[in-house]
Amino acid sequence: MESQIVTRRKLVSLAGAAAIPQALQNLAAQTNEPVIDIHQHTPYSGRTADELVVHQRKMGITKTIMLPAGRKYGLAAQAGGNDECVALCRRYPNEFVFCANELPNIPETREVLTKYLKMGALGIAEQKYPVESDSPHIHLIAQIAQEFNVPVLLHFQYNTYNLHFDRFSRILEKYPKVNFIGHAQTWWANIDKDQKEPALYPKGKVTPWGISSRFLRDYPNMYGDLSAGSGLNALTRDEDHAREFLKIHQDKLLYGSDCSDKFGTGEKCSGSQQLSTLRRLAGDKKIERKLLHGNAARVFKIA
Repeated sequence: MESQIVTRRKLVSLAGAAAIPQALQNLAAQTNEPVIDIHQHTPYSGRTADELVVHQRKMGITKTIMLPAGRKYGLAAQAGGNDECVALCRRYPNEFVFCANELPNIPETREVLTKYLKMGALGIAEQKYPVESDSPHIHLIAQIAQEFNVPVLLHFQYNTYNLHFDRFSRILEKYPKVNFIGHAQTWWANIDKDQKEPALYPKGKVTPWGISSRFLRDYPNMYGDLSAGSGLNALTRDEDHAREFLKIHQDKLLYGSDCSDKFGTGEKCSGSQQLSTLRRLAGDKKIERKLLHGNAARVFKIA
């Protein structure tokens, strides 16, 4: 694939818009349009911080939100912690910002989160730990988020992380001023009303208004993180449903990549695949800009 960036000036110098292949016209339309990626890590499954920078620039990301791991587990992906994310953001302050994170069920939770939120963290993420989704531990995370007026991003995975997903409505109702962002396999599988657990990457047609869709519809403080293979699968398994889903929830969905490849393109890069999928399925430029920039800017308070 051509790696050279095609600028507006180069395109204008060609014989005219009618002579420009559609792919180049699409690329021209994307030039200089800001894109916020709400979900990345460093290190990540062996990928270094420098390789992440290359990856994000290749995808055309203008602002990346870094999500650290807590002191244990590494988010099951050898992800780095708070200090590693902060260090990268200090190197590239115009391109990277960070969230704060810590295990929700240890004595140091409040102290650690408070420290990094006071340093400028934009949210609490990624909460990916084996606790009940309505447990006292998640109540604590929500209380801290409410105090600092920041969002919380959670990884829902059947019988593994943030258990009993259907009970998360109790948190949404208890903390209406806190914005929560759903992510990962169980969140995205449950856009389907006929979802059968424990399927994590279900295929085939979607029956509308599964639990996730109803959360998005019924709770003003519930949002969806479109990242990773789970988010991509949710759109590509039934593209007719996806077009309507993006239209209905256009103000509640945020683009993220959450892919660990080094290049920002190709079959192994779910982030770049999701970008192209959203641009293809959004159906409207205003909706596309909400998904790729506007919603994230609003939820994370990015100027």
